Amino acid sequence: MLDQVLETELAPLSLLEKAAKVLGAFEGPQPRLSLTEVARRSGIPRSSAHRILDQLVQLRWLDREGRDYRMGVRMLELGALASHHNRLRRAALPLLHALHEQTGRVVHLSVLDGAEVVFLERIGGPEATAVPSRVGGRMPAYCTATGKAILAFSDPAVVEHVLAQGLRPRTARTLVRPLALRSELAAVRERGVAFDREESFRGISCVAAPLRGAGRAVAAVSVSSGRGDREPARLAPAVLACARAVWRELYGPGRPGRAAASSPARDPEPAVSSQAMDNMMGWLRFSEWM
Repeated sequence: MLDQVLETELAPLSLLEKAAKVLGAFEGPQPRLSLTEVARRSGIPRSSAHRILDQLVQLRWLDREGRDYRMGVRMLELGALASHHNRLRRAALPLLHALHEQTGRVVHLSVLDGAEVVFLERIGGPEATAVPSRVGGRMPAYCTATGKAILAFSDPAVVEHVLAQGLRPRTARTLVRPLALRSELAAVRERGVAFDREESFRGISCVAAPLRGAGRAVAAVSVSSGRGDREPARLAPAVLACARAVWRELYGPGRPGRAAASSPARDPEPAVSSQAMDNMMGWLRFSEWM
């Protein structure tokens, strides 16, 4: 046991651990630190600390002013976006559990990242093992209900990006023609919910509703089932009600929103820009790598 403890204490720090110690040196009321202060606070040798500081400056995690260093814009961005991600999940979680209790099906909270959707939350049930998804997992947006729910209320450039990646068949029911997908997205805008009728997995159907106000969607709530094609339509009202409740929990019913050209303003516009959502997904990928 003593040998194991000594081995752990004497094991050299990895580069990532050293970088974490350097960043940790900036905790506290003093916003600017010199190289000497960073080395003293982090316990990292001065030469190593200098190399790491230079790399962090290049990555915009830190800024340099003369001989001093301070937190950079990238750190502020990631902190704010991580806070937003936590806020979205916190607001949605009780309502997702209620939707699961109401339907008895697998419930997801998803966001769009490029041409894919990422599952931020998954609440299972008796059918959990039949639905091949996990928190942090990814699926193509074009063949999932959550993806189509978000794409239907996204900028046209986002849809074009998805089409440019190609629509590869996952099952015999996958929409693989761009015109068919465009028509499906138009139908989603009309009815307010999106369906996946065994388009991503055989035997699995899904219904999803976007989280949105008068503008674009920032996420989607969905329910997956292995009980046939007619099941999603039956569950659609409950999913739509849940998505609207999550939106109200996030932004409240009284905040004014900007009206979209295609529909009257009934709900508030999200206080998150497209760039912010892109940055948030970069942070999620970085967190997975960590």
